[in-house]
This record gives sequence, structure tokens and C-alpha cells, in this order.
Amino acid sequence: MKSKLIHGLALLLISALTYGQGQQNYKPTKENLKAREWFKEAKFGLFIHWGVYSILGDGEWVMNNQNIAIDAYKKLPGFFNPTEFNADEWVKMAKDAGMKYITITSRPHAKW
Repeated sequence: MKSKLIHGLALLLISALTYGQGQQNYKPTKENLKAREWFKEAKFGLFIHWGVYSILGDGEWVMNNQNIAIDAYKKLPGFFNPTEFNADEWVKMAKDAGMKYITITSRPHAKW
């Protein structure tokens, strides 16, 4: 119990010390502000998690979330062969539902 309390206090101290330290001088461009406004107004869209990791149904951080070893994860690409889908149907479904955008995520960050 004492160990958890010390760990929690240390985490709180680190959080307090680092709060507000990032990007203090950041000033968004006009284009960035315009894009943010568009996104805020669009409100409704579709995120498609598309990649080897999607086989396991736990998002891009599946290796971390489920503590999967690299050797085990390297076996997954053989199972990911997305050939039987219709992108036009997906877009139509999104538009018919009133969605304003589609974002496709993939796994650009690998542990190995």
C-alpha cells in the first residue's frame, strides 16, 4: 500500500512539473485554424482502423495494450488480406448516414 502511495505521489509530482511545458510558443497557421473550424462544424465522421492490428480488434496500440511479443505480432500479416471489401459501398454508407469525412488509420509506429 505504501509503495502505491509513493508511486502515485511521484506521478503527481512529475505531472505537475511538466504541465504546460510543451508547445508554449505554438501559433497555429491560418490554414490550421480554418481546418479546425471545418472539423468542428463537420461533427460527424467515420474512423476506419485499417491494418494488420485490426485483426485483433484493439486499435493501433494492440501490441502495447495486450503485451504481444514482436515474434507473435510478426505472424499477423499473413492473416491480413483485405480483398473482399467495397470502398465505394463504405463511402456511400458514410454519406448516406450524413458523415462529412472518413479518416483511415494505419500503424505507422512499430515496436521492432
